[in-house]
This record gives sequence, C-alpha cells and structure tokens, in this order.
Amino acid sequence: MSATRLVTVAHGTRSAAGNRVAADLTAAAGELLGQPATAAYVELCAPSLPEVLAASDEPTVVVPLLLSTGHHVRHDLPAALATARGPVVLGPPLGPHRLLAQAQADRLREAGAELGQPVVMVAAGSRDPLATRDLARAAAHLADLWGGPVDVATLGGSGPRPGDVVTGDCAVSPYLLADGHFADRLRETCRDAAAVAGVLGPHPAVVRLVAERAESLRSGRRSA
Repeated sequence: MSATRLVTVAHGTRSAAGNRVAADLTAAAGELLGQPATAAYVELCAPSLPEVLAASDEPTVVVPLLLSTGHHVRHDLPAALATARGPVVLGPPLGPHRLLAQAQADRLREAGAELGQPVVMVAAGSRDPLATRDLARAAAHLADLWGGPVDVATLGGSGPRPGDVVTGDCAVSPYLLADGHFADRLRETCRDAAAVAGVLGPHPAVVRLVAERAESLRSGRRSA
C-alpha cells in the first residue's frame, strides 16, 4: 500500500491540553515520516475518525493512540472504517511496547524516582480480558528497563485500584497518554506515593513508535 497520509486516533478528552498531546504527537510523527498527518478522536473532541476518513480518498494508515486492547479498538475503530473514501489500514493499539516503557522510565526519573524503586503502573482500565494481558506485558517491559518490581493498578474495569497497591515507598507511573479525567483521578488517588510521574505525552520515544507503526502498516510489515 503506497499510503500518503497518516491518521492517528486518540480517545479524546474535555481537557484542551490533553487533546493537544495527540495533535502534537501526530504532527511530530508526520514530520519524522515526511508525510501528511492528521489527529482524530473517538469522542469529546473533533474531528472524529469517520469525519477524517470521509474527507479524502488518499490511501491512509490509521494508528490508534490507545495503549491497550478494549472496546474502542475492537469495535468502534473498525466500524469507523466504513466511512473511508479510499484504501485504509487500521493498526493495533500502541501498547504494550518497549518504547512506551522507555518513555515511562524517563517520566519516572523526571519525577525524582530512583532506578529499582518499586513502581505501580496505573492505567485507565477495561473489562476486556485482552486489556489485562496487555497491561501485564506493559508492566513487564517497564520492569525490565527499570530494574525493579512493577505492579499494575487500574482506575476502572478489571484489576486492583491504586488505593489497594500504592504505598508511601513506591513511585507511580501513569500508563496514560495525556492529561484529562483519568490523569486527574490518578493524581487524586495516588497522593501517598513517593513520586508520581507525568503522563507519556509527546515523548520522543512515543513519536518514534507512532512513526514506526505507520511505516509498518504502510509497507505491510508486522510491527515489533
């Protein structure tokens, strides 16, 4: 597929700053690839993925800016492809991936956490059993890089809540792309942690992952 356009799709939030993360990340990935790039959203922000896909008949690759498998990945995004005017290929969620773990480790260090310190990785959460699998693998990637134990907590869906596992000697690693509702809840529920890292944001490792994912979809290769 000779794709000339990259479209990303983030969840969307009522936080303007949170939505800018997706736009900035997409622009940086497009610049890295040397091709046009547009950010779309599932909800709470425009443009929507169906709107973007219907606006052009260019060959398109769609890279979800979602970190785990869940309802949006398995249902909403595939359904949106019906609006596409041209050829389109939809990729998997960004995570789990070692480049996300690299971004997490950098954010932890920025927050003052020390290598090897116990970490709780906090995600939005999902009832999808594949999301639980994805989070376990993401935690394993981070543990390998961090050199210390990494537990998982979720703010919703399946899994323990931060209050069940966060202690005063651990650091918290948000497994969240941008600020918004879940990031606010995380900071509220993790006040007792020794350190709370920032969200992933447009970290260079995340930009690289989006670009690599787009290129693998364009060329028909499986992404690492």
